[in-house]
Amino acid sequence: MSSQLECRRFAITPITPITPITPITNPIKKIMIIPKPQKIEVKSGTFTLNENTIISVSNETKKVGEYLAEELRPSTKLPLPVENIASDKNRISLLLVDNDNLGDEGYELISTTDEIKITAKTNAGLFYGCQSLKQLLPPENLYSHGTETQHNVAQSPMSAINIKWTVPCVNIYDKPRFKWRGIMLDSCRHFWNIDFIKKNIDIIALHKMNIFHWHLTEDQGWRIEIKKYPELTEIGAWRNENGEKYGGFYTQEQINDVVKYAADRFITVIPEIEMPGHSVAAIAAYPELSCSGEKVDVPTTWGIHENVYCAGNENTFNFLENVLTEVFQLFPGDYIHIGGDECPKKRWEKCQKCQQRIKNENLKNEDELQSYFIKRMEKFINKNGKRLVGWDEILEGGLAPNATVMSWRGIEGGIAASKQDHNVIMCPVTHCYFDFSQTENEKIDIGGGTTTTTEKVYEFEPIPDELSDEEAKHVLGAQGNLWTEHIATVERAEEMLYPRSCALAEKLWSSKNCSDFGNFEKRLELHLKRLDVLKINYFTTIP
Repeated sequence: MSSQLECRRFAITPITPITPITPITNPIKKIMIIPKPQKIEVKSGTFTLNENTIISVSNETKKVGEYLAEELRPSTKLPLPVENIASDKNRISLLLVDNDNLGDEGYELISTTDEIKITAKTNAGLFYGCQSLKQLLPPENLYSHGTETQHNVAQSPMSAINIKWTVPCVNIYDKPRFKWRGIMLDSCRHFWNIDFIKKNIDIIALHKMNIFHWHLTEDQGWRIEIKKYPELTEIGAWRNENGEKYGGFYTQEQINDVVKYAADRFITVIPEIEMPGHSVAAIAAYPELSCSGEKVDVPTTWGIHENVYCAGNENTFNFLENVLTEVFQLFPGDYIHIGGDECPKKRWEKCQKCQQRIKNENLKNEDELQSYFIKRMEKFINKNGKRLVGWDEILEGGLAPNATVMSWRGIEGGIAASKQDHNVIMCPVTHCYFDFSQTENEKIDIGGGTTTTTEKVYEFEPIPDELSDEEAKHVLGAQGNLWTEHIATVERAEEMLYPRSCALAEKLWSSKNCSDFGNFEKRLELHLKRLDVLKINYFTTIP
């Protein structure tokens, strides 16, 4: 949900600043993968990548093999040809196997002195095995393709020449606990360029996360090109900030590029198109969509705005259906997020069209009018082969029949939805809002003094005790949310995301009994060196 609760916020236990990265000389003692694998057994010896190492693939696994090669070549300077040939030595093999125990995303990784073998039921599983392999190698191997300016060995003063690209001999069996492992980025309050979007897709992929929830429309800005309604981006994408024009939007071509980039990393992009509230930017472009029809500007202030889509105006639904029709073509995933949160109803109370709608539909009040609004949009979304996701306010007035609830105001909404046999994504403000401060000393104008540390994120358990085993099956997973009212730079955004996202990734992938924060901290010490290589401005401590 949006950041308007003026009380959202996290914190993290201060982490000792990391010294400049140096090559790891004894990798056997540094098997510190995040998220922690389900099972790992360390053997003696190492496998060393060299000029003759090949990546062995089948026709079905070639794409993953090419991804791995492209990841490792820039840093290792090794050729690493991707070949469909049989060999039993000096190779990295990617194999699909019929093993239902691994599920759709699990993998096994076995490394010996002669070869590394990754097996999985699907290419997604092979991809996640590759992420573990990258963490078994020295940190300097890591590479983000998101932008040529954000990189490691190729542009750093460090040299890869003296690094041995060794992998300890291990047996790893691994699969995720939850299906939905996500991060949400608000591109509306502050606008983020495509390089930054791609860089973060790379980082969440490294952590085996599979959902990028993209908040694209808000009161303060409309960020997605809709060809049928050009004024959404000509007007709605821009606001007057301190006397200057501020904003931006993503063209449909750019969105296609991001969606493909994410899909290549087995990440689904979930678009959020807010309705019926958080809609002033659209109303600024098309005033007739509001109850009053008055011309307004795109807001320059945060908070909850009373001007919302008119629920009694048939043109509102025509507009939204036309918008979503274009959105469906851009985002091939199953889910469309429609917001549904923080919708003031004062204007509906005074609007003749809204009151007539209440009467015609035999509704009791404005809460049921919002439920009517959401249910009507869900029918359209379902008819087009998609599923609706909304913030937990969509519970008010009656839940749409097939809706998935994103529980942000706590876990209570998720509990209620699960007990009604609806699927749930947990992201309570208490643990999963990454715009909240990370220490008591940090001053942020939100959160009501709440602090959310990395340790607090790590303590989060997505399945509440109140749910039976059958009800708990409806909890698909969880996600961290980065609202950006008070986050205006890439450096600040990264500082708020990491390492809290690392902690959440482990809670969503690793087994439930993986709850030792002290153990996580030890692994995080090396993991932060990986983030150093990737030039992530992660949070350390505040003086």
